[in-house]
Amino acid sequence: MAGLSAEAPVRVVGADAERVKREALGITDRHERHGRASGVIKQRAKGSGTRQRVYRYRFYPTANQAVQLHQTFGACRWVYNEGLALRSGAWERHRVSLGFAETCRALTGWKREEGREWLREVSSTVLQQALRHLDGAFTRFFKKSAKHPKRKKKGRSRDSATYVRTGFRWVEDPERLGTGRVTLAKQTTPLDVRWSRPLPAGHVPVRLDVTRDRAGRFFLSVLVEERIEPLPPVFLPSGSEPKAVGLDLGLAALVTLDDGSLLEHPRLMRKYGEELARRQRALHRKQRGSKNREKARTRIARLYTLIGDVRRDLLDQFTTRLVRENQVLVVEDLPIANLMRPAKGKGRRRKAKLNQALKDAAWGELLRQLRYKCEWYGRTLVIVDRFFPSTRRCSVCHTKGPRLDVSVREWVCAQCGVVHGRDANAAVNLRDEGMRLYRQVTETLPPGQTRTLADPGVRAAGHCSGRIDQEALRTDGPSAGMPVEFT
Repeated sequence: MAGLSAEAPVRVVGADAERVKREALGITDRHERHGRASGVIKQRAKGSGTRQRVYRYRFYPTANQAVQLHQTFGACRWVYNEGLALRSGAWERHRVSLGFAETCRALTGWKREEGREWLREVSSTVLQQALRHLDGAFTRFFKKSAKHPKRKKKGRSRDSATYVRTGFRWVEDPERLGTGRVTLAKQTTPLDVRWSRPLPAGHVPVRLDVTRDRAGRFFLSVLVEERIEPLPPVFLPSGSEPKAVGLDLGLAALVTLDDGSLLEHPRLMRKYGEELARRQRALHRKQRGSKNREKARTRIARLYTLIGDVRRDLLDQFTTRLVRENQVLVVEDLPIANLMRPAKGKGRRRKAKLNQALKDAAWGELLRQLRYKCEWYGRTLVIVDRFFPSTRRCSVCHTKGPRLDVSVREWVCAQCGVVHGRDANAAVNLRDEGMRLYRQVTETLPPGQTRTLADPGVRAAGHCSGRIDQEALRTDGPSAGMPVEFT
């Protein structure tokens, strides 16, 4: 689909495209299928002031449910691949563009073909959602925000199925609000869900995602729309300034705060590295296709899931504590993608070790959690420009010192003689610079609007970047009465 020559035929549209779809691709006409004029599909309106939130639970299917879910996962994967082949082939051979509607009509024909009766044993809404995921992948590709969609492979791609509101039955438990019985389409018994925490009482799930990880565990992701109340603002003891915290991300310590406290790096890959290597060697000694090889693979997958669960739980608790205790959070705009460039040439072994340490640190996941939690709970996340010299600037006299090697953990300011810890000094500088940017943005509020933190306009959460903020300060500022959202 990419790199077409100048002499390639143009896109076929109109009656010719309909003829190609009907005769060459076997896609029936919509009017022939339904016998009535098409109407506009009304989108479900999102509630005012609500946010979409996902709650994830583990469930334990029965033997029959597990078989049916395995069949559903395989059918979704097959339909996705067939839809991808159909859309790609239609463009390459006929220069005809297909969308979600055409692939859905093709799905009806696939179900009627001889030898594919097993597709009728899976809920049609689940298969249509697989085609909708394919359509979203093509949309991201056309917007140049992602690569061209690829085929899903059994054992490589994640097993998942999406159930919209018509694909499951939800009955809330009157004795335990927020919990209930979930029955999926094509199943007769409810799922055995372990409700680790309740859903918002009285809210009906909008969508369910059923997944199975490589370790064989089944999870149910429940999407609901709810109102998330912001946390009360946090002030300094003086009461005039918002409480701010600077965070310096590193590898010696995962996070260093401006008060000197640390979040130690768990180094999970180092902790479990020997065990992983031992299990990998055991896997390669097993014969391909044997049951013993599958058992060895499952043991490796379980160890990886343990590492992932520990890492996510650590970051989740830490970010939640930061958001609850502070009003303004300041971090540095880290070029994680550049830092993770492939190891090549001289020193590639050392660079490979550094890449492994960066993956183990999971900086991207930490920043992702900070972003959405600040947005949910009414906090301000300020992201300082990556070129700000936070490490080599003295936090006392603001003298900019020479460049420091990574191995230098302490240094002395040549101007004032103060001994600085590398990471703690950087966290203090980030906090001060973030508060400077924060004050600059809040001062651009209209003259008649209150500039205190108690004002809902100032208390709104957002993402403030040093580079973007400098451009925003040249404008007239936010409109009166509108929330201040740093984007």
